[in-house]
Amino acid sequence: MTLFWTIVAILLLAWAVIAYNRLVRLRNQVRTAWADIDVQLTRRHDLVPQLVEAVKAYASHERSVLEAVATLRSRAVGLNSPAQLAQVESELEQALSRVFALKEAYPDLKASDNFAQLQRDLVDVEEHLQYARRFYNGAVRDYNNTVQRVPDVAIARIGNFTLSEFYQARDEERAAVRVEVAP
Repeated sequence: MTLFWTIVAILLLAWAVIAYNRLVRLRNQVRTAWADIDVQLTRRHDLVPQLVEAVKAYASHERSVLEAVATLRSRAVGLNSPAQLAQVESELEQALSRVFALKEAYPDLKASDNFAQLQRDLVDVEEHLQYARRFYNGAVRDYNNTVQRVPDVAIARIGNFTLSEFYQARDEERAAVRVEVAP
C-alpha cells in the first residue's frame, strides 16, 4: 500500500513541476510578445519626429496637427499598460493619417524623397505592429487559458500567475478613418 501512495505522490509532484514550467514558459512568451510590440512602437516613435520635421518645412501653418502628433508620441513613450497604450496609439495613428493627408495639399511635400521614405518606413512599422499585436494576443490567450484551466489553476494560484491583458482595438479604431484635407 505504501508503494501505491509513493507512486501517486511522485506522479502529483511530476504533474506540478510540468504545469509550473508550462506556466512559466507561457508567461515568458507573453512578455516576449509584448517586448516585440514595444520594439515596433519605439521604431514608430523614432520616426515621428523626423516626419514632423519633414512636414514642417512645407506646411508651417499646419502647426496644430504636428503638435498633436508630437504630444501623442510623448504620451505613448511612457506607457506600459496594453489598454492605455492601445488608446494612445490609436490616437497617434489617426493623427499620423492627418499628417499623410497633408501631402495632397502640398505637392512639394508629396515630391519630397525624405517624406516618401519616412512614409514607407512608417507603413512598414505598422505592418510589423499588426503582426506583433496578433502574436501578443495569441500568447495572452494561451497563457490565460492555462492559468484558468483545471487542474493547472491550482498551480497558477500557488505560483501567483495572474491573467494578462489583451491588446484591444478601441471602437474608434474599428471605424473607418475619415481624412479631410483643406482645399
